[in-house]
Amino acid sequence: MVQPKLIIHGGAGSSLKGKGGIEGLRQTLYGILDDAYSLLRAGKCAKDAVVRGCQLLENEPRFNAGTGSVLQSDGQVRMSASLMDGTSQQFSGVINVSRVKNPIELVDYLQQERDRILSDYGAAELARELQCPIADPITDNRLEEWLQDRQDNFRRGMANVIAEPVEDDNAGRGTIGVVALDAEGRLAAGTSTGGKGFERIGRVSDSAMPAGNYATRLAAVSCTGIGEDIIDECLAAKIVIRVSDGMSLQAAMEKSFAEATENQRDLGAIALDAQGHIAWGKTSDVVLAAYTDGDRHGDSLEAEPGTQVQAI
Repeated sequence: MVQPKLIIHGGAGSSLKGKGGIEGLRQTLYGILDDAYSLLRAGKCAKDAVVRGCQLLENEPRFNAGTGSVLQSDGQVRMSASLMDGTSQQFSGVINVSRVKNPIELVDYLQQERDRILSDYGAAELARELQCPIADPITDNRLEEWLQDRQDNFRRGMANVIAEPVEDDNAGRGTIGVVALDAEGRLAAGTSTGGKGFERIGRVSDSAMPAGNYATRLAAVSCTGIGEDIIDECLAAKIVIRVSDGMSLQAAMEKSFAEATENQRDLGAIALDAQGHIAWGKTSDVVLAAYTDGDRHGDSLEAEPGTQVQAI
């Protein structure tokens, strides 16, 4: 038996100024941690805790996933999500699904299926088969962002990482993610996103790829940031494979983030290994990560801007 561990993130970006304050974000993230960790404390598996944490983050309208997702260039919301069980090493995902509240629930169902990754029409048909209630994830703040950027001919590359009234032009790279280690030593990772905002219709993010979400029996990683940068680095799978090849989690994170910095990528990641080591890293100014071992909480909210890796 091992002490369960849990780490979550609510995206990455360039500033927390005007975003409701660090303390408000900390309280939100810690509350979600406590709820999802209660499943681990009760003996549930890592995958169940990951799904629960992702549901809670998707339900929080300040984050860019589920309710609060950003709008694409045509004013529509299209969400992507994935889940990977490190024990079975099965990956499942949905790409550009609309009108559902929790994409992670579709992904969890797909873990049992032969066809485990579905795109827009297939994901919509699955939601219909499962009788998922139709949901409108658009919030007033996200609509305000889209209307303001439409007036500016969508010159801004991405929407704000936190869905609050637009006060500046600081770009965000919104995604949510959860990585869990349960008492039996099982690992799982889940990631969900509304995209980067204002993007071309049909664009696919890293969140439904092993580049952005990956787990084995030895390590698990969820990424956030600019999806194209994460895909180019194949970040989640790279970190996990390095651990599988004998690197410590900290060394794998440090090497991977050094490479990402050299390549001028804009991204972040959270990770756990089978020994219970917790890690987060970023090249962006801010990554909204929080973690717990059941006894104490910690977070990355006041980390210095720029590349940083921390392992606990």
